[in-house]
Amino acid sequence: MLETREILKKVRQIEIKTRGLVNEVMSGEYHAVFKGRGMNFAEVREYQIGDDVRSIDWNVSARMAKPYVKIFEEERELLVMLLVDVSSSSAFGSAGSLKRDLATELAAVMAFSAIRNNDKVGLLLFTDRIEKFVTPRKGKSHILRILRELVTFEPKRSGTEISVALEYLLHVIKKRSIVFLISDFIDKDYLPILRIASRKHDLTAIHVIDPREHTVPPVGLVKLHDAETGDSIWIDSSSPTVRKELHTRFTNWQQGVKTEFQRSGLDYLPLDADKDYVRPLITFFKKREQRR
Repeated sequence: MLETREILKKVRQIEIKTRGLVNEVMSGEYHAVFKGRGMNFAEVREYQIGDDVRSIDWNVSARMAKPYVKIFEEERELLVMLLVDVSSSSAFGSAGSLKRDLATELAAVMAFSAIRNNDKVGLLLFTDRIEKFVTPRKGKSHILRILRELVTFEPKRSGTEISVALEYLLHVIKKRSIVFLISDFIDKDYLPILRIASRKHDLTAIHVIDPREHTVPPVGLVKLHDAETGDSIWIDSSSPTVRKELHTRFTNWQQGVKTEFQRSGLDYLPLDADKDYVRPLITFFKKREQRR
């Protein structure tokens, strides 16, 4: 259990890192990809060279005896929901940090991007049940509360049921929202409800992966333990055949997850916990913007 001083220090470190990232490179990408609900009339001003002639307000122009154009502003106030998997498998990490640490940083990046654009942000932590729901709100103090929850929350259950989180989302969030589902996707039977949720909301799946899940080092006999089910198995990691089999099995599983998401028309972004996530995140947003 973290002490209060340690909690505040960790929250501050994440805030500084992720807010700096948003200010420098991410905010523009977020704004470009996630548009507001429409355009609101703001004002009229005198026509300038380069203005679209279709925006000329002919009534005002006639009264003023010179051309005037209508100016519109994007109506923002989007709602962003962060669905974060805090099951026991998220506590696994072999690269100096846990999968949950990466999930926390990713959620923080999205949250700070949202408030920079004056959007509301909510949080849903889940295992095989709803562990915590934070109502969407605006403001830095609200984002810091979300960060504290991500850093300190201790789930009561160990398993994963993505469908439970999505069903709850559909029940409590009626307005169309931007949804980031952050998980290692060690689950099954969630695709039907995922497709339903993606039709109602703008949903992006972020798959957090640890390198040891697909690459086992040759260190002899190793006991593999499933944190969610409690099952264990011994393997001989010094065997190239065993290592290759494990790698192939994981790669095929991950490709299956990716294929299912693509078939469902969903945005899917896999991220390795031992690698920098900034460049893949920016590339992902740029590709998405080009598609729409």
